[in-house]
Amino acid sequence: MRWPVLARRDRVLRGGQPLAFGVGLVVALVVGVFLLVGSGHDPLRVYARMFDASLGDPRAWSVTLNRAVPLGLAGLAVAVAGSMGLWNIGAEGQIMAGAIGAAWVARIGGGWPGPVLVTAMLAAAVVGGGLLALGPAIARARIGVNEIITTLMLNEVAIRLVQWLVHGRWKDPGSHNFPLAPMLPDNGRLPTLFERAHVGVVLAGIVIALFGLAVSRTAWGYELRVAGSSGATARYAGISLKRKILTVLVLSGGVAGFAGGVELSGNADRITEGLSNGFGFAGIIVAALALMRPSGVAAVALLFGAVQVGGQSIQTMGVSSSVSTILQALILFGAIAAGVLGRYRIQMVAGETVETPSTGAES
Repeated sequence: MRWPVLARRDRVLRGGQPLAFGVGLVVALVVGVFLLVGSGHDPLRVYARMFDASLGDPRAWSVTLNRAVPLGLAGLAVAVAGSMGLWNIGAEGQIMAGAIGAAWVARIGGGWPGPVLVTAMLAAAVVGGGLLALGPAIARARIGVNEIITTLMLNEVAIRLVQWLVHGRWKDPGSHNFPLAPMLPDNGRLPTLFERAHVGVVLAGIVIALFGLAVSRTAWGYELRVAGSSGATARYAGISLKRKILTVLVLSGGVAGFAGGVELSGNADRITEGLSNGFGFAGIIVAALALMRPSGVAAVALLFGAVQVGGQSIQTMGVSSSVSTILQALILFGAIAAGVLGRYRIQMVAGETVETPSTGAES
């Protein structure tokens, strides 16, 4: 009997990750057709609506770009840690911690000039995210505690902290007893680029580009990759693993915190419990599709932003917005499958036939 197994190819197929990403998108769209038909909807109309709402005109582009900013920064946060083989699963909480820092500065600096206040808010956001990642970084560097567990658990801590603030010390006296924080001052808002797009789009692009260059073109990035690939080699080369782990995880948290500051000052009116909106967890998918490379995060985030914005728009057609979540998952699975098949081929090999042992009941 012959069985299918995966055998490594002599040469990886051309196209690499861009091809795998494209295959994943096609797989998602094809499977989505069956899902939509099965639920009684016209796939062409639904996809056309998603495209028009996300990429059809300048206004749609502005909404998609705004959505791509936190996705890209969250993906960058995960990718920075992933460059060293670490997993920061706490971007969701670090976004909230960054928003707390930015909201605190907005409360005490309402009378400051706009550029000064916004700059201080974003700086506080970076500090907030970095502080939330500091504990897991120390635990991983000093005593080897798995950073996946610690960063994941702190997500809930950050969200509960926002709840405590909104229900307590930061509760707006004018909210008619509803648990709402005060509105941000007008001078604490990011300036607009065009339509609804804000300056955070440019800031996020600069941050992603700088980290991409740092990881791929500097000695720091080289040491990061060496430390991630082989601890023994890093120690032999004189690279301090503890210092690298501490630095990378805190930087990762700072980037996620920056996303919280940009989201608060760019898209939100006030800090809320749902500000992070799943961006931190979606950032894990973004980073995975970008192969943990900061250089690929922006493109993936833009596509995911378009899918999310388009998914929200089709609710007016009676289609569940969860379709966009399903499409994101299918893109990931399709890209992973294509990436595996780019490196391996399916080969049929002979296997032994398993005989059923005799029970002795035959006559």
